[in-house]
Amino acid sequence: MLPLDGVRILSFEQFGAAPFGTLFLANLGAEVIKVENPAHKGDVSRSIGPYFLNGDDPSNNSLYFQSVNHNKSSLTLDLSKDGAQTVLHDLLRTCDALATNLRGDVAGKLGLTYRELGKFNPKLVCAHITAYGRSGPRSSWPGYDYIMQAEAGYFHLTGDPDSPPTRFGLSIVDYMTGMGLALALTSALIGARQTGKGRDIDVNLFDMALYNLGYVALWQMNAGHNQQRVPRSAHPSVTPCQLFKTRDGWIYINCSKEKFWQILCDKVGKPEWKSDPRFLTFKDRFENRQLLNDLLEDVTQQRNTDDWIQAFEARIPFAPILDVESALTNPFVANSDRITTIKHSDDEVFKALRCPIRFEGEQTELQTAPALGQHTDDLLRELAGYDDSRIENLRQRKVI
Repeated sequence: MLPLDGVRILSFEQFGAAPFGTLFLANLGAEVIKVENPAHKGDVSRSIGPYFLNGDDPSNNSLYFQSVNHNKSSLTLDLSKDGAQTVLHDLLRTCDALATNLRGDVAGKLGLTYRELGKFNPKLVCAHITAYGRSGPRSSWPGYDYIMQAEAGYFHLTGDPDSPPTRFGLSIVDYMTGMGLALALTSALIGARQTGKGRDIDVNLFDMALYNLGYVALWQMNAGHNQQRVPRSAHPSVTPCQLFKTRDGWIYINCSKEKFWQILCDKVGKPEWKSDPRFLTFKDRFENRQLLNDLLEDVTQQRNTDDWIQAFEARIPFAPILDVESALTNPFVANSDRITTIKHSDDEVFKALRCPIRFEGEQTELQTAPALGQHTDDLLRELAGYDDSRIENLRQRKVI
């Protein structure tokens, strides 16, 4: 039995944030039903390229779409059509939660809130992702990951001092907010099961981006320190903790504890640095950061990256700098169960990453992401009790 077996979630989701969050819930056993508008051809990420599989139905061939939508079902429903709200309410009577990933003012307009839906299912949890929140002066604003990175300070903090402001290499705000949704939804489910009453629960991209400034925000608000970009992707206060050149590439070294500095000195053949008054403490090393880093790089450049891997292995926190291909073919990854294959069609499989949450017992078998509306009829029969004639009538009226 999987941890979330028996939990059913109806999700009005698109792009990356909510789909990433509900992907974790699906991989943990929840039944996640994507609700998609057939008039809009479903989740827009179904068409995002440039790389596609070769299945007969093009609606689930996008590898971008596959990355955050496997192990889910798809049901089509156009809430602007007469009768669509009835269909929604009939479905939600058998669901534990509703998830939305919409502009802040849209969920209320569509009746996708606990105030409206709790009438039909008092225990229902309604979890919402928006750009800036469902209330306030920006509730109607559109917004995406990179926009949040820009305004929350991430661009300013990323890159070298002499480079332009730089975004994070991945859609990290989407991913963080999706995880926030997953945590919020499961927390609210526990509360609903204890009290018999559901609720709305919200997370938005901007707040998540701002919150994850963490200690940098506290430094500014309480000590007046406005953190700037630091060369070589260095930590703002720990030394040594940055990129270092090797003879054939780069490594990253992080001596975030005193013991690691002591070990590093021995491993690079400089035991005298341990007693050097310029480097005795964190404070000393930080005050002499440039000197220390220059001296250390003089040493690291004398050997290849693989030589340092063997020298440092299991003793100090470090890593070689890899591109994506090298990261995925790294023996530590390739010789484990971190990568799996998913069957897309009778004659096509593709590689995917396994869920990083591990637990004993039965594991999730990954299923390909659904084609648009693939499960509509079955779900309407099983969850809403509709017969074939009623389903066909809904289809003729373009409700589904």
